[in-house]
Amino acid sequence: MTVTVVLPAFNEETRIVDTLQAVKGLSLVDEIIVVNDGSTDRTAEQASQIGVTLIDLPINRGKGGAMNAALPYINSDIVVFLDADLGASAAEAVKIIQVVKDGLCDLAIAAFPPPARKGGFGLVKGTAAWAIRRAGKMEATSPLSGQRAMTGRALEMLSPFDEDYGVELGMTIKALALGLRVQEVPTTMSHKETGRDIQGFLHRGKQFVDVIRVLNKLRRSGF
Repeated sequence: MTVTVVLPAFNEETRIVDTLQAVKGLSLVDEIIVVNDGSTDRTAEQASQIGVTLIDLPINRGKGGAMNAALPYINSDIVVFLDADLGASAAEAVKIIQVVKDGLCDLAIAAFPPPARKGGFGLVKGTAAWAIRRAGKMEATSPLSGQRAMTGRALEMLSPFDEDYGVELGMTIKALALGLRVQEVPTTMSHKETGRDIQGFLHRGKQFVDVIRVLNKLRRSGF
């Protein structure tokens, strides 16, 4: 089975090299695609030096938009989407790849350990978990995790993706509604965490707005 890993990246020059080196060290991975989502730093330059397929978007399209930009380039049995800020912990992607390769599920989602620092008050995560529970009676511990592996068939059924922060939630609910087998896989992955400061609350506020928007969109679409 061939495996393609896609990394949407926006201003990740400080962590993308470590992330890519960790992914390149996985023997299961055949191809790596980096989508530079209109970065204003050296993200694209750093990625190009690692020897990956680079899609350079002129403007920022949001995470879902970056994922959609990679779709025409993907022709693999298994597709993996990873955040560019995972650093060395990206090597844990082998766990979500393996369960899909073994046929245990159609969509595998990496569950993260508890955060090292306090973030928000759980409103965004709680709302997303509630929506997933309602859609497919699935208890999700990491409902907004962007680390996902799926079969090529699942990719066809779930794409194109919603563009922006709600992409993960929309993907999970749609997968459950379409009868795909969805499984969370415990990992020790870690990435940049937002704290209880103005920037952190603004980030989570935007997440919450996008989550509600995606839920309303899914409801109108019959999911």
